[in-house]
Amino acid sequence: MKLVFERSIQGTGSTLLPPNDVEAYDLQEPYQRKLALHFPELTEGELSRHYSELESNAFGVNRGFYPLGSCTMKYSPKLNEECAALPGFADIHPLQPAHTVQGCMEAMALAEKLLCEITGMDNLTFQPAAGAHGEFTGLQLIKKYHDSRGDSKRVELIVPDTAHGTNPASASMGAFKTVAIPSKADGLVDLDALKAVVGENTAGLMLTNPSTLGLFEKDIVEIAKTVHEAGGLLYYDGANLNPVMGVVRPGDTGFDIVHLNLHKTFSTPHGGGGPGAGPVGCKAYLSEFLPLPRIVEEQGSLRFCSDSENSIGRVKAFYGHFLVIIKALAYILTLGKEGIPYAAQNAVLNANYMMKSLEDLYTVAYPGRCMHEFVLSAESLKKRTGVSAMDVAKALMDHGMHPPTVYFPLNVHEALMVEPTETESKPTIDAAVKVYREIYDLAFTNPALLHEAPVKAAIRRPDEVRAARTLVLRHSFSS
Repeated sequence: MKLVFERSIQGTGSTLLPPNDVEAYDLQEPYQRKLALHFPELTEGELSRHYSELESNAFGVNRGFYPLGSCTMKYSPKLNEECAALPGFADIHPLQPAHTVQGCMEAMALAEKLLCEITGMDNLTFQPAAGAHGEFTGLQLIKKYHDSRGDSKRVELIVPDTAHGTNPASASMGAFKTVAIPSKADGLVDLDALKAVVGENTAGLMLTNPSTLGLFEKDIVEIAKTVHEAGGLLYYDGANLNPVMGVVRPGDTGFDIVHLNLHKTFSTPHGGGGPGAGPVGCKAYLSEFLPLPRIVEEQGSLRFCSDSENSIGRVKAFYGHFLVIIKALAYILTLGKEGIPYAAQNAVLNANYMMKSLEDLYTVAYPGRCMHEFVLSAESLKKRTGVSAMDVAKALMDHGMHPPTVYFPLNVHEALMVEPTETESKPTIDAAVKVYREIYDLAFTNPALLHEAPVKAAIRRPDEVRAARTLVLRHSFSS
């Protein structure tokens, strides 16, 4: 489709502006633009068509089955949006005095309290804008903790090969050295390998539990003990909290720091560039290092506190994405103490049901009970028919569903990582299973057709290497 600038026709427009009632001010030459400011010029009808075409080319959970592994792309209830749109929340300004936004501050304080209860943490910050930003913030807490003790040699961060994909990058950004450890044959953390690398240089361990293989680390208490006895901290990547929320609290299993993905677990919209939210919780002895300001109660009212000398400092302007927090709070209050674990259990049920419905054809990378997601391998299928995991994923697009995550985790060849989430119905999952089985059969009868898929999509098969290396991020104007 054309960009809005490519649709532009000089001299057209759709807005009539009133006369300027403010005295014009001429900027001095050094402060003037050197290049012309380009605005698209379209009629209202053309502008409406542009946005409708954009919407029709975007795929979301409102359009079809979206089982993107490790990303929990579940339905976002419209009630959340209505709550965030209430004037008392939507019409405030971040520079208002605290006494004029007591209700908003109370909502944030309540959200912090409930998320701490769910995770087993003592305090929490909402400043991080997304999951990876939360990772970075959590790692800064680890660094600040060790530095405050004069333990500057702790620069090694242990990351299992089943960790969430952003963990090694976050470790590097936090000035840590990543130490990778392998998984055992069952996909779980190798305790012997962990014990072999922990020591006086260990800053901590980053762990996603359940892992990206959809497996719960049954030795988590022993893992935590090993890291703590070495003087390190245990960091919880909250990307996969959805199947255990309300059932297992990370803080009760030994984790010191947790980041959450409100745009995954707590149903605020996910994708399209944001806004997301990646709040970070921690145990009490790390609370002094949290970003400022924080909300505290004093003499019956709430205020923003910036008194901690040991804070890592701001990581985001103001207090985070406030309306995203409101959406998550609406979700938590709607489900309540009974509904939160019920949602988690249904996520596990859906994943196991779908896995069992496909295991007679596709190879399940780690057989047995999974949590929220499972990983299939198309390696055997590729050897027998030449049809790869990528071919299967592309073929799914022709059936009106989003493909799963492919080729990740890296320790599973020809991986297809599927996460149906709890918001999908049994008929939807049954329909998806039927398509997966049809594609499998087609691999033996007409593999050439799968190599050409997708045939119905707006874009067929782009050169993905070129797309990744030759990025076009802005429109080039002729003048």
